Order: sequence, then C-alpha cells, then structure tokens
Amino acid sequence: MKATQPDVPAGVNSYYPVALDLLDRPCLVVGGGSVAEAKVEGLLAAGAQVTVVSPALSERLASWATAGRIAYRQREYITSDLDGQQLVFSATDRRDVTLAVAADARQRGVWVNAADDPETCDFILPSVLRRGRLQVAVSTGGASPALAARVRRDLERYFTPEYEDLVELTAEVRRELRASGQRADASRWRAALDADLRQLLAEGRRGEARARLLDRLGVKA
Repeated sequence: MKATQPDVPAGVNSYYPVALDLLDRPCLVVGGGSVAEAKVEGLLAAGAQVTVVSPALSERLASWATAGRIAYRQREYITSDLDGQQLVFSATDRRDVTLAVAADARQRGVWVNAADDPETCDFILPSVLRRGRLQVAVSTGGASPALAARVRRDLERYFTPEYEDLVELTAEVRRELRASGQRADASRWRAALDADLRQLLAEGRRGEARARLLDRLGVKA
C-alpha cells in the first residue's frame, strides 16, 4: 500500500526536525554582529569548532576570538572559507553576501542557514527552551520566528526548572536498571513521570522522588 503524503502548500518547505551532534565539527559563521554572535553562542554550546569571517566583530565575539574559543578571519567572505566546513551560517545584512554564501555552499554540498532569509536556507533553527539536557524546540517552518519565540516563552511556564533535575534523575535510574538487568516498559515510565514526582523535585526532595519513581516503575531499589 502506498504511503500517503501530508498536504503541503505549493512553494512552502516542509522541514524535517532533527538534533545534530556538532561536537568538534567545523562550522563557519559569516558576519560579526549580534545575529552572528547568537549563532556562535549556540554552536559553542554544542561543542562545534567555529570559524567567523567578518571585517569587524562585536565586542563579545572579539573576546571569544582573543580567548581562542573561535577562529577569526578579519576580511570579507571568499569561497575558500567553505573548505572543510560542515555547516555554514550567513549572519550578515548584506543579501549579496548571503546569496553568494548559499550558492557556494550548495555547489560544495555544505548545508547553509541564512538569518531571516528562509528561501536561501537548507535548514532553519527553531526557538529552543532548555532545561539542562532537556530541549524543547518550536518552529513555524520559517513563517514567523517571532511566533515561535512567543510559543517557546509560553512553554516556559509549563517546563519549570525542576525538569532539569527530572532529566538527570530518569537518566540515573535508567542506567541503574540496565546495569542490574531490570527493565520497565514504556507505559510504566509514562505513568511514573507524573506531576507528583516533579513536585518532589521542585521541593528539593530528590531522595523521595527517586524512591517514588522506582516504586512506580515496579522495580527493586
């Protein structure tokens, strides 16, 4: 039986959500202002090896370059800047540069993101809510980054700070269950991760939260 395809309006990109492991991977950022700064910050947080090309840098980018956190090429972009890069971000207000970066990148098979220019993007960046290792990404497919940011802010009221502790607690318990040869199926996990468990963590009662989780999973401590 042939699979049915979702209806997508003509001329609208349908993006595939994915989380990338960029640890030690070379990434290029073209531009040196506040937008480039935000891109670089996210890449550094992911452990990428970042090179920035721009005639000038923001104060923060300059401090990262001085500290050796990023490589810096103080000049205009040239095609050879793409050599060895796996992702490229165009973060400049000069559309002629953005178009050149996009064309060069596609010719070389390097994926490109252009700030506020979804038509020249191979991938777009969602608005991300972070609670430790928990990441909740919101995207409108490039239609309205402002709306995506608003939805992300709304979600902050639900994904309260104890979710960071919840992620670490569940990871710890999963490791221990695997090490002991015990297991709990997906339905038990879903039932165990309830509001009462989150409340215990919010109150700093981690030991009680751990005991409750194990009990709800039906495994021996």
